[in-house]
Amino acid sequence: MVLNKCMNYKTPAQPQNSFRITLELEESEPRLDSVLLDALKKQKENETLSLMSKTLLKKLFIEKKILIKGQNAKAKSPVNVGTTYIDILL
Repeated sequence: MVLNKCMNYKTPAQPQNSFRITLELEESEPRLDSVLLDALKKQKENETLSLMSKTLLKKLFIEKKILIKGQNAKAKSPVNVGTTYIDILL
């Protein structure tokens, strides 16, 4: 028996005073930090974040200023295929 499910995905609300990065992945990635750093360097909306160093990114993870779905993200977390919204608290 096959069940047909219709799922509606809503874009999570973006916290105030934050910058959002949307990751669109065709393959899963083993670590969030490397994918996020690459995405930050490629974006043009926030020049300060486009100049982000690995050290500063690590500090943001430690200070719990990087969120996925409102939850604290970990640098070593794997990232699944599809769309992932990441908010960086400024």
